[in-house]
Amino acid sequence: MPDKRASTKDDRLTLIAISALGCILQDVLHEGLGHGVTAWLSGAHRVTMSTVALQSDIETRLISAAGTIVNLIFAGIFWLLLLRPQRYRPATRYFLVLAMAGNLFTGTGYFLFSGVFDFGDWAAVIRGLQPHWAWQLGLALLGLVSYYGAMLVVTAKVAAFQTFQENDKSWRRLRDLCWTPYFTDGTLAGLAALFSPLGLFYMIASALPSTLGANSGLLSLPGMIRGARPTQEEPVGPIRRSAAWIATALVGSLLFISVLGRGITWSR
Repeated sequence: MPDKRASTKDDRLTLIAISALGCILQDVLHEGLGHGVTAWLSGAHRVTMSTVALQSDIETRLISAAGTIVNLIFAGIFWLLLLRPQRYRPATRYFLVLAMAGNLFTGTGYFLFSGVFDFGDWAAVIRGLQPHWAWQLGLALLGLVSYYGAMLVVTAKVAAFQTFQENDKSWRRLRDLCWTPYFTDGTLAGLAALFSPLGLFYMIASALPSTLGANSGLLSLPGMIRGARPTQEEPVGPIRRSAAWIATALVGSLLFISVLGRGITWSR
């Protein structure tokens, strides 16, 4: 007889693939659609986009803020798509949840990161505003409150993947679903940053904080969900092995590391 336990287990390779695609999407939205398109429309003559930063021959507060703004807008779009989650297959639903989470955590995490360390996109936004310490403190507080709110939003969506058969198995599933994207994103971002023309500093100061730091909420989600009230929604079924997700992630990851990692330049 077939092993029922094996048939209800999420496929680890597919989880990694979906996690990688969520990471790539969040980064391209932030650096490309956010910073890059805004810089181009603002009149930049030369724009270089990589996985760790956007460089252009002009700098404005709007360009610096645009990456976060785009992340938060798309987080809202993914949240809207998840209002009717039953129409999606488990793998697609998992991708939408990760896409929402990645954009939410990056968007709100940047407020906190720039407020605490006075570095990054929003440090550039408040540069020159006085009293600087007050703006920096306000940015940190905004980040703290908004990041916690983001965790509550993501918790509500991830909770549907919780099973109620056995507590240990349920916790292990939540751990796999939340921790897999955390370590996948960090590995992918780190590998791509190694090819960056900006050097090792941006890997340490930008690539890793924007992934491992911003996504650190994923590590706490299983515990938060475990202590929350059970959802009335039917638990999401297992995420099966999918050659389509795996192949797409493989191609996307190779391009992300070898092409976007090195940087793409547009000029006019």
